Amino acid sequence: MALREVSQKRVLPLLAQFTRGLSASALPEQVSLDANAPNSQPAPFSYVPPGRNHLFVPGPVNIHERVLRAMHVPGQNHRDPWFAEFYKECLEDTKHMYGTKAATPFIFPGTGTGGWEAALCNTLSPGDKVICFRYGLFSHLWIDMMQRLGLDVTVVDRPWGEGADEGALEELLRKDTGKKIKAVCVVHNETTTGVTSDIAGCRKAMDAAGHPALLLVDGVSSIGALEFKMDEWRVDVAVTGSQKALSLPTGLAFVAASPKALEAMKSAKLKRVYYDFADMLRTNPSGNVPYTPCLSLLYGLRESIKMWKEEGGMGAVAARHHRLAEGVRQAVDGWGLKLLCKNPRWRSDSLTVVEVPEGVDSNKIVKNAYAKYDLSLGIGLAGINGKVFRIGHLGNMNELMLAGALVGAEMAMIDSGINIKPGSGVARAAEYWHKTSSVIKTRESLLK
Repeated sequence: MALREVSQKRVLPLLAQFTRGLSASALPEQVSLDANAPNSQPAPFSYVPPGRNHLFVPGPVNIHERVLRAMHVPGQNHRDPWFAEFYKECLEDTKHMYGTKAATPFIFPGTGTGGWEAALCNTLSPGDKVICFRYGLFSHLWIDMMQRLGLDVTVVDRPWGEGADEGALEELLRKDTGKKIKAVCVVHNETTTGVTSDIAGCRKAMDAAGHPALLLVDGVSSIGALEFKMDEWRVDVAVTGSQKALSLPTGLAFVAASPKALEAMKSAKLKRVYYDFADMLRTNPSGNVPYTPCLSLLYGLRESIKMWKEEGGMGAVAARHHRLAEGVRQAVDGWGLKLLCKNPRWRSDSLTVVEVPEGVDSNKIVKNAYAKYDLSLGIGLAGINGKVFRIGHLGNMNELMLAGALVGAEMAMIDSGINIKPGSGVARAAEYWHKTSSVIKTRESLLK
């Protein structure tokens, strides 16, 4: 079956099935308090239960109260004099999450998918040869975009649950003696499978082959959660989105381009309008934008990055994500279940993808979690639908939030016919988190 048919005939109906009507924030319709009134039955999903919706998918993620307050601003005119310095500071702040001093950052109103398009269209020309690994739905969809844009894609398929094969990459590049391959494209963290590929290893493979191709990286669910060193790894274009580790609402696409990528832009012939770097380069240096910015999200962006800095920088942020993820992996082991990603070198700290026993439909777990416990877990996507469920733990997250998700997941699994002992997983996670806990910064005096 063609790639586009897979996307349209298999993936999109599944997503529609599981997202239709699942909006806890939707305003309830008017319901009569008179039980005898006609049509008194409330509409599906119109009741909002007490407490909070427990959001544990790998994006959108939980938004911190400080960020919510920062975004609570009235309408403002971005053409007024105050905006220029504000926007230049926003751009400069984003360099922190990429780990770059050399790259030029851009902020587009859009999503990570728009960032994909910006990365491709500003650096490549129709018919250009590119390499991309496919090991999940999102790497598949990026490949689909490449092909629809008219690029000549060498697809390197990998088992779902494994990451980019650096040896295969080096071999392909060595065979390209004419240097016809213009870019290597890698999804850093594949949220379908809970796999994190080694971008530093990919760069080493490219260097070993002596190949000049650009390195384009989808960091949508990795940047801001996992270690990312754009300058050190010589990534040429990096992409992420606001609704992932930045813990903002959906609506901003973040892209950073190396000097090499900006040089490639001068000869790139793929059509581009909205996502044209040139328009940003013409306006951004003076603190302007080519079109209306998402001001409330920019206020939230500054607050989110400020919180990262207060935490201790991106190294501390990545360490927190690793510790939380390891607790979840301990829980999965306590349940007697397996991860989809078997090799520890590729295990993601942004999310955990759990295989369910043979004969159990993982969709039942996700439905039970939402219907009974107001817990949002991730479904299995595309070829692994019904075989796994996903627990997201990136962004604004701590141990007690995640412990609640594990308790809910346990109850939902028991509801779905999986024979596990209540508390078997969360106890393992709590034991690990307790052993590795430390006093929260600035609260040390309480324990003296």
